[in-house]
Amino acid sequence: MRISLASDSLDGVAPLVAPELRRRGHTVILHGALADERADWAWSCESAARDVSAGHADQAVVCCWTGTGASIAANKVPGVRAALCVDAPTADGARTWNDANVLALSLRLTSPQVLVEILDAWFAGSVSADAGDVANIAHVDEISQPRSLS
Repeated sequence: MRISLASDSLDGVAPLVAPELRRRGHTVILHGALADERADWAWSCESAARDVSAGHADQAVVCCWTGTGASIAANKVPGVRAALCVDAPTADGARTWNDANVLALSLRLTSPQVLVEILDAWFAGSVSADAGDVANIAHVDEISQPRSLS
């Protein structure tokens, strides 16, 4: 799988994410502080999310100190469903019930062990076929579409 990875700094687990993704057999596209690009969270996380939206990457991982800004920036890109995950059950739920295609991580809260657990759950998760879950995901996609003023 092609994974776009962005971080606004090299703090915390930021230097560990790309090697862990490669160890799992993924191709990694780097952005922000991990590449020779603007490192600010809004710009770097947008770049990773646009890779997903454009089909250059299958998924993305976006990181900032809290993970909040990373998820906000990524979620502004059409076709992206970013989820801030601080533990494995949240990552599993994000993939299962939300069909999340961008994982947002907190560099402050994520330890190396928790990073491995989150990635295990994220990649093991499969999207729910339950009609209610499918309807929720479809509705989230509709929310971002312009509405007529009638």
